[in-house]
Amino acid sequence: MAKRVFLHIGAPKTGSTFVQNVLWHNLQSLKDAGILLPGKFASHDEAMADLRGLSWHASPAWSWERMVTAAAAWPGDVVITNEGLGAATAAQAARAVRSMSPAEVHVIVAARDLWRTFPSMWQQSIRARGVWSFEDFLGAVQQGRFDDFWEHHTANRMLRRWGDLVPAERRHLITVPGPGAPRETLWRRFAEVIGIPDGVCDLDVPGGANTSLGAAEVEVLRRVNRALGERYPHRAPYQRVVQRHLVDAVLKQRTNELRFGIGPDRAEWVLDMAEKQIKELDEYPCDVVGDLAELRPVDVEPQATPDQLAQEQVLDAAIETIIGMIGHAEHLDLQLPEPRRNPLERLRRRGRRLKRGLQKVSSR
Repeated sequence: MAKRVFLHIGAPKTGSTFVQNVLWHNLQSLKDAGILLPGKFASHDEAMADLRGLSWHASPAWSWERMVTAAAAWPGDVVITNEGLGAATAAQAARAVRSMSPAEVHVIVAARDLWRTFPSMWQQSIRARGVWSFEDFLGAVQQGRFDDFWEHHTANRMLRRWGDLVPAERRHLITVPGPGAPRETLWRRFAEVIGIPDGVCDLDVPGGANTSLGAAEVEVLRRVNRALGERYPHRAPYQRVVQRHLVDAVLKQRTNELRFGIGPDRAEWVLDMAEKQIKELDEYPCDVVGDLAELRPVDVEPQATPDQLAQEQVLDAAIETIIGMIGHAEHLDLQLPEPRRNPLERLRRRGRRLKRGLQKVSSR
């Protein structure tokens, strides 16, 4: 069995894309250092979905038990990383930790300030086929009608469900550096927890961050989701089609200049909730890597929300999106190989051409 198993469970929108990109692009170097990431990126997502009983994948190759088996076969340290793990129930979390025995299990949770978390989390929900407006999302959280936000997307409750299952010294809270900080700072904090020496991993990896959409672009996607109805009801087909051909190929490629965020009517509430979050985490016994003060919003400037866009702005973005998808379709078309014809069909075509040629000669 592995000596130590590090379960990186979230939270979503805390720089996990960059951290995971570094890990997956340095697999061999990590193995040489005695650290294993079992399978591949999709394996961790499939195992997470299996643990939580989610039907996100049509025919998953990796179950949670397969992940456990892979960890058991490795003599060093193991890292399992998927931000969806943080949303597991208390019983599911207990099963996950128990299944890794007798390895020394560590739980890693990252936290980000709420001022940036709210817009990012809403956008992520739209990119996962959501249809509610930013205003409806914030209203539901503020009025207590969407408790899942706190349960599934913030460090506080994740630590209670997962951290309580291991000793305090094996609970690790990584704070996400504030705006403008070098992205390497987050990686160094993550590497410090696991014990990855400097120089083992090359940080210059493709796809370093999960590109955010602008206000108009994300509003176009929200309306597309609403119009899709029951098509692509599961996450995997939606990502394979909509995420790939609309979001990644077109919407992410736009300038996305019109940013959005918390409106002035909710600024005080968000700041108050941030202070409560910091206080609660300060009172929870765990290893804090970073500074809890980084969870206090800075440069707080209320911004317009996507709900406040003029219809012309949304229409212009939609038209530009259609143009972008035409270009994307043309690019795909140029990449398609020439269809292979049946040999018999080729002979028939040659026969018809020869017949037409003889007819022309005889008519002269």
